[in-house]
Amino acid sequence: MGKITSLPFYLLILFSTNLFSQERFTLSGTITEIASNETLIGVTVAVPALSTGVITNEYGFYSITLPHGSYELHISSLGYQDIIQTIDLSYDQKINFQLLEDAEQLEEVVVTEDIEKLNIRKPQMSVNSLSVETIKKIPVILGEADIIKSILLLPGVSNAGEGASGFNVRGGAVDQNLILLDEATIFNSSHLFGFFSVFNPDAIKDVKLFKGGIPSRYGGRVSSVLEIFQKEGNSKELKVNGGIGAVASRLLAEGPIIRDKAAFLIGGRASYAHLFLPLFDIDNTAYFYDLNTKLNFKLNESNNIFFSGYFGRDVFSISESFVNTYGNTVLNFRWNHLFSDKLFSNLSLIYSDYYYGLKLDFVGFKWNSGIQNFNLKYDFKHYLSNNFQVNYGINNIYYRFNPGKIEPSDSESGIIENQLIQKYANEFAVYVDVEQNITEKLSLQYGLRLSNFIRLGQDELNVYENDNPVSFDPVLQIFKEADPIDVIYPERREQLATFTNLEPRIALAYSLDANNSIKASYTRLAQYLHLISNTSSPTPLDVWTPSGPFIKPQLLDQYAVGYFKNLKDGDYSLETEVFYKDIQNRIDYIDGANLIANDAIEQVILNGEARAYGFELLFRKNRDRFQGWLAYTLSKSEQRTPGRNASETGINSGSWYNTPYDKTHDVSLYVNYELNKKWSFNSNFVFQTGQPTNYPIGQFEFQNLAVPYYGLRNKERLPAYHRIDFSATLTPRKNKGRKLKAEWVFSIYNLYNRRNAASIGFSRNGDTGVNEAVRTSIFGLVPAATYNIKF
Repeated sequence: MGKITSLPFYLLILFSTNLFSQERFTLSGTITEIASNETLIGVTVAVPALSTGVITNEYGFYSITLPHGSYELHISSLGYQDIIQTIDLSYDQKINFQLLEDAEQLEEVVVTEDIEKLNIRKPQMSVNSLSVETIKKIPVILGEADIIKSILLLPGVSNAGEGASGFNVRGGAVDQNLILLDEATIFNSSHLFGFFSVFNPDAIKDVKLFKGGIPSRYGGRVSSVLEIFQKEGNSKELKVNGGIGAVASRLLAEGPIIRDKAAFLIGGRASYAHLFLPLFDIDNTAYFYDLNTKLNFKLNESNNIFFSGYFGRDVFSISESFVNTYGNTVLNFRWNHLFSDKLFSNLSLIYSDYYYGLKLDFVGFKWNSGIQNFNLKYDFKHYLSNNFQVNYGINNIYYRFNPGKIEPSDSESGIIENQLIQKYANEFAVYVDVEQNITEKLSLQYGLRLSNFIRLGQDELNVYENDNPVSFDPVLQIFKEADPIDVIYPERREQLATFTNLEPRIALAYSLDANNSIKASYTRLAQYLHLISNTSSPTPLDVWTPSGPFIKPQLLDQYAVGYFKNLKDGDYSLETEVFYKDIQNRIDYIDGANLIANDAIEQVILNGEARAYGFELLFRKNRDRFQGWLAYTLSKSEQRTPGRNASETGINSGSWYNTPYDKTHDVSLYVNYELNKKWSFNSNFVFQTGQPTNYPIGQFEFQNLAVPYYGLRNKERLPAYHRIDFSATLTPRKNKGRKLKAEWVFSIYNLYNRRNAASIGFSRNGDTGVNEAVRTSIFGLVPAATYNIKF
């Protein structure tokens, strides 16, 4: 018996000895674009012989460890020519690669094996990426390429309609999206109240939207993460590009400071439609401008530093008596350091500020509010092996909230200066994230984030009976603002409230074969900041407030399962997912809540709950002259706020009701056709179920006035929203061989002139005296032309 059992044991020892005695070496480096030296994100570095590979990180770095031997290496990225190179790996090597754009290829490259199939085996799900080239092709209002408008064509993403700011993801609110520009938080992503986004597409390198399965390095919002990276600048030669459009123009310059060592990027945009308003005897103005900057320095092979910034402002005025100014400012310093060929780090120091200003001369006062944060983060990526990679780091954010300050605009206005109570908070997090291939078919991504939020002391704090700032009137059956019983004056260093949450994340992928996989994920997220707004689309006047003694942090649990398939060697791809989201402590407002300039906002807020669930489908055609995708979402988004005890009715009688961003059906179709080198055509079709709203269900007479009254919240809907957009791009043949290249983009927004309802109001007809519904539409058919240049 002893001899029988010792043989397998001996073989196991022999196998293990051979396995671990086999020499392994690491190949690492950075992948850049050959024309500009710009680092490339998400490039696949694959070894087909071993069925293994890695992708470059946010700074173009890769690391792969292989046994001693000779291998054929495939480097592949969408939009670039593949590199196939044989390497002899007999020692640790650092090899940098440079990719050539497809457009610059002299002859056709036939790809016999789709390296992108490796994504089938990656556990990351609920993520959509759009190239800047695609974003620039998508037809949008007034012909201006727009990142936010482009992601609205993806499954699970919608907004509150034309002219609405922000976006909604999987039934979530606008404030539940974390928007990062070079890792800095953007609190308002819109120009001109939602008609444009703050992101200049000429300055953008990479756009990625996480809707679920969010890695542990991200936190602070419960719906999505929109991660945007700016270009780093061309370190080889000076390049300039820009465009002249119907309402705005843009110009961007990039070039070397020290060739192949340091580069700069500076770009600006400005709208000018307001300059023509005086021709029509209109005193009103509405315009925006913004500036993108970036500097990068390659100190040596192991150290790179980056300085980046964004500054943007919107100005809206009615004559000179009403002037509204708002916008974002962000600054970021980053240091990339390579400790070894397997350990990459990034240290970031970030400042972000959102400012809102208002001047009302006709009443004699000025108003300003905003939110500032100072962010320190240190991230590491450890390539322990090809099958085991670890990301870990820390993040600390200090917040200052200014809910509003009123000042007299002149000495005779009679307005008394008043500063609403400023709030302060600190958010700290530590995280670890693991990417592991268990077998050739099963891979996992799992992690844990520990977040801690401290509400710090402020000048004044109300004290309420039983710590309850909202009271309930059992006779009238309504919630009311409770009167404070005392006021305390805590010092800044005091902790008014502390919240600590563990946020586990896990995602897995199981490959059925080389072209089919099943994926699943679970995500827990905590959100400590809340946007105070009772409109379906946020306005610049809305303010952010932190969790504290009376407002709890939102907590999300999201579950998702999906099926993913590559068809015809990657010519087509199919992604399907079902998801369920449960959110605790979603804030709700009592009926008649006053949110503007309210120094005791806790008196009109209750903590409720929300849920959303649905099905998403994305079918893509990825190659050849005809490309595009079909996206469909079937979903439900609801919230409720039951009574805090048996005697209270709650909001909406404690029943579930539709959120303002509930869209049962959402269909988007985008197509791109390259007719020849001179002409290309793009079109998209959008259909959405109408937005939930409230209509009067009756009226009563009071002093000869008809006063409407309403039923349950969001019981009705606006009419369905749909439109078709079209654009044609003309690239003159004389561009070939010229340093100055130009193109014309002709677009038509809302091709069949659909008058989509932004809102429906009710008023009495002056002739008949009968109440009637009045539809308000923003846009009909809108043609536009843009002239783009590059040299």
